[in-house]
Amino acid sequence: MLHNLLTPLSDEFIFFNLFRYLTFRSGAAVLTALVVSFVLGPAVIRWLKKKQREGQPIRDDGPESHLVTKQGTPTMGGVLILLAVAISTLLWADLRNGYVWVILFITTGFGLVGFADDYLKLTRRSHKGVSSRIRLAVEIAISLIAAVWVIHLTGAQLDTALAVPLFKDVLFDLGWFFVALMVFVVVGASNAVNLTDGLDGLAIVPVMIAAGCFALISYLVGNAVFADYLQLHFVEGTGELAVFCAALVGASLGFLWFNAPPAMVFMGDTGSLSVGSALGGIAVITKHELVLAVIGGLFVLETVSVIVQVASYKLFGKRVFRMAPLHHHFEKKGWREETIVVRFWIIAAILALIGLSTLKLR
Repeated sequence: MLHNLLTPLSDEFIFFNLFRYLTFRSGAAVLTALVVSFVLGPAVIRWLKKKQREGQPIRDDGPESHLVTKQGTPTMGGVLILLAVAISTLLWADLRNGYVWVILFITTGFGLVGFADDYLKLTRRSHKGVSSRIRLAVEIAISLIAAVWVIHLTGAQLDTALAVPLFKDVLFDLGWFFVALMVFVVVGASNAVNLTDGLDGLAIVPVMIAAGCFALISYLVGNAVFADYLQLHFVEGTGELAVFCAALVGASLGFLWFNAPPAMVFMGDTGSLSVGSALGGIAVITKHELVLAVIGGLFVLETVSVIVQVASYKLFGKRVFRMAPLHHHFEKKGWREETIVVRFWIIAAILALIGLSTLKLR
């Protein structure tokens, strides 16, 4: 909004020329989201505690320590993330850019699905919220609308194309199968983050790392000069998504202040589904869907551990892990929660560096 309002005045007031630059607006978006989180955080947490006197329902079949350490902690903290991201993005992004509205649509839509899920869990005092079929159907519907929207916005050469990392000239035209790809990536990413969100601070830092990586990727892919130098596929307009990613970094950092062990609030499905879907959507728009699987490799590992566990038990009647997702396996082995969280953060950082290296390796 500030870009649209103040940039036209730059001829008269040279200071307003700053608002032309993505780097300036991205930095401002980080700080704005961080300040919003710090200012609104205490009030949001007080409100959630007032509405949720008993806190998030704790699964009886989960790690025994959670019945003590997590009892009474409110959930739905993702509301704080959504507020910070939305306010910061609307302030600093170019609101004439269609990609910004697509990502806001995906993020808000999945956030509302997560909010409904969290609300039903709280009112029923159960870990069961919206039925899995209804939830999946709504997630697919949101992703379908977003996919068609993205095809409409993207140039003809790339609108339904899949780029392959490490190969500068390889593009697969998927046709309308591109819609299925975007649905798979967005829904998969959202639920992968959701599965990872099981310990204090565990999911939010990898989200912040991934958002930082895609802020850089969006900026480079949306800049014709840098995209040509790095031999990336130039997607006009995607640079503006760097502002959204920067806002997500700031909101994540602010949320971590309240979610660090011992957590004052959990993000819940409201947060995990929304931020995961945003990362998935940005990866598809920037033609880095496959790179997301590397940068967000921790989320992939957590999801695969659940798939392997379920498949093994149904097929052979045996469990591969003591408990899934993977972080619970290490809890059952006796690792301290803080140890698991920090080591998973390290893994996320290493995978992010590997993913970023693909920008130069062509």
